[in-house]
Amino acid sequence: MAKYYDVHPDNPQSRTIRQVVDLIRGDGLIAYPTDSCFALGCQLGNKEGMDRIREIRHLDSGHHFTLVCRDFAQLGQFVHLNNAVFRAVKAATPGSYTFILPATKEVPRRLLHPKKKTVGVRIPEHTAAQALLTELGEPLLSSTLLLPGDDEPMTQGWEIKERLDHVVDAVVDSGECGTVPTTVVDFSDGEPEVVRVGAGDPSRFA
Repeated sequence: MAKYYDVHPDNPQSRTIRQVVDLIRGDGLIAYPTDSCFALGCQLGNKEGMDRIREIRHLDSGHHFTLVCRDFAQLGQFVHLNNAVFRAVKAATPGSYTFILPATKEVPRRLLHPKKKTVGVRIPEHTAAQALLTELGEPLLSSTLLLPGDDEPMTQGWEIKERLDHVVDAVVDSGECGTVPTTVVDFSDGEPEVVRVGAGDPSRFA
């Protein structure tokens, strides 16, 4: 049965955030809010957690997982950016964008796209998500919480707890956070290609 954590949207309670992070470090899988919609998240080295995300979402091997990072310095440890890409990504973060970029050796091989050796990265502009990332001290391996057969991600923490009670270890709820996923920009060839239009304005990468 999943634990339910009610987190204040503006001033997340430190004790609660520590409890969630302890659970993540113990190989737990959580549902948590971001600035675009809820996401599933686990620790970077948690292979079982990654497999559980695949199972919950019915994902194939070509799916890009996302490393949700605290800040730009952390993001830079996990992906390669040339000067032009650096400027473009820095100008759009934090925000509702996911960037697909060539991965560094810091990223476990199983997280990489099998052919391109790329990974998704993003920096959310969301207080509760940022509190979790700060306490954890590393990115969260994440995927949008969009269930098979659903047209939109779920927005209510209690509904997520109801539906995923036996497949996630915790639900972090800090109020509604929207139903529109991030805009995905693929920089794997050096030039921006918008592969999914979402919450972030795509025109800056047109």
